[in-house]
Amino acid sequence: MSRPIARVLALLEILQSGGIQTVAHLADRLDVDERTVRRYVGHLLDLDVPVESVRGRHGGYRLGSGYRMPPLMLSDDEALAVLLGLIAGRRAGLMPAAGTASGTASETASETAAAKIRRVLPDRLAGRLDAVLGSLAFTSPPGGSAAAPETGVLLSIADAVRHHRPILIRYAGADGRRSERTLHPYGLVAHSGRWYVRGVDPAIGEDRTFRLDRITSARVLPGAFERPAGIDPAEDVLTGLATAPYRHEVTLRVRGRAEEIRARLPAGIAIVEETTPESGADTEPDTGTDEVADADADADADADAGRWSRVEIRAERLDWLPAVLASLDLPFVIERPGELRDLVEAFASRLVESARRTAPRV
Repeated sequence: MSRPIARVLALLEILQSGGIQTVAHLADRLDVDERTVRRYVGHLLDLDVPVESVRGRHGGYRLGSGYRMPPLMLSDDEALAVLLGLIAGRRAGLMPAAGTASGTASETASETAAAKIRRVLPDRLAGRLDAVLGSLAFTSPPGGSAAAPETGVLLSIADAVRHHRPILIRYAGADGRRSERTLHPYGLVAHSGRWYVRGVDPAIGEDRTFRLDRITSARVLPGAFERPAGIDPAEDVLTGLATAPYRHEVTLRVRGRAEEIRARLPAGIAIVEETTPESGADTEPDTGTDEVADADADADADADAGRWSRVEIRAERLDWLPAVLASLDLPFVIERPGELRDLVEAFASRLVESARRTAPRV
């Protein structure tokens, strides 16, 4: 690469750092005169890189927006950060799909972007990336239950959410039936490898949640709607998932505070409500000033010991619950179903049997 071309690329890298760069500053960074800086800017403009000239006392050059992305100049740390983000996002199912001309999603946009960056990485950086990837573990296999939406659908809905515009969506339900409906979208939510849109269906006046990977097309409509105050799309989606109809409805009483139970049973799995402590449990004792701190601590411990929370879980299968309940390390009472009690007893018996088992002789 000739020195002038290298300096033009160096100029692009400086401009990509953001802000207005004065001609004097650029000349000093590139070790050239100001006239040469202007010539280099002309080279970038010839390449359709959107360099803007800012006049005035503090004027200079800055990078503007164009009809396409210019070549990106990334530092070592930036390149690794982008690649790791793309890989992690793809494994989590949070990257939009790049559809083909026929509309089918043959590969994700993250895969093509990661491949382009990976292809031009210097060997020393590629080695560092391989070392990081070799040490990573993911909670789900690649392409497991993740379902990425198409880019056009995702961007259209995001635009409608931002500007409070209605959208017309074509939706394929879980049973394969297709429908067309208007939605006033409140927000987008990414959860467990899937994207959801939460909003109200004005035709029936009810809040609805739709999976983006089942939306085949989305078109922003004219007009606007007023977003209700106090809306929390993420909380609504998690509550909806936890209360969706499933084969089993589980009700438990767990002794402990709601926040510590939610650490093991998050909102997407269970609804946890802390019940009111028994009367007098939080009453402060009448003691001397030197004993107040110890008495308060004892009162808090007594209150926690008598504090129970109600837990509701809906699940297709029950076989995973005994291990989760054991991991709570808190006393619990199973209200329903009776089948869960049998599974917990069997799980406890297997643990006792394993604890008493001795290692076989080699």
